Amino acid sequence: MKNVMNLEFSALSQNESFARVTVAAFIAQLDPTMDELTEIKTVVSEGVTNSIIHGYENDPNGIVYISVLIEDGFIDLTIKDKGLGIMDVEEARQPLFTTKPELERSGMGFTIMENFMDEIEIKSQPGIGTEIRLRKHLSNSKMLCN
Repeated sequence: MKNVMNLEFSALSQNESFARVTVAAFIAQLDPTMDELTEIKTVVSEGVTNSIIHGYENDPNGIVYISVLIEDGFIDLTIKDKGLGIMDVEEARQPLFTTKPELERSGMGFTIMENFMDEIEIKSQPGIGTEIRLRKHLSNSKMLCN
């Protein structure tokens, strides 16, 4: 059985925790382990923060889009913005790379996402925006809403 959630919200830093909790509540039906839940919440935080800080450069008029698909014990998570886009995705994926060193950003966002998820795909076009697609299989997943 397939189950989908779509969410959109203003690109405000205070909405990052809202996104984390909402995605966590949605995937709770799969009965994830505490580690899996923490990892997914961290990935959501990293993706949303990237959209707010890098995609929209803290422009409160920006919108962050999150989609979560649950199917057969897998979570497909998409975090998208229509912001500035990434000039060089491969460079951005390098550990410690940041375009905002003055904000004391660690440059580990994509590295964290890669470590916590089974698959990651980043599509970005300058001036169009960025879409991060992530996939994870939960170890003891069971659908509680059958």
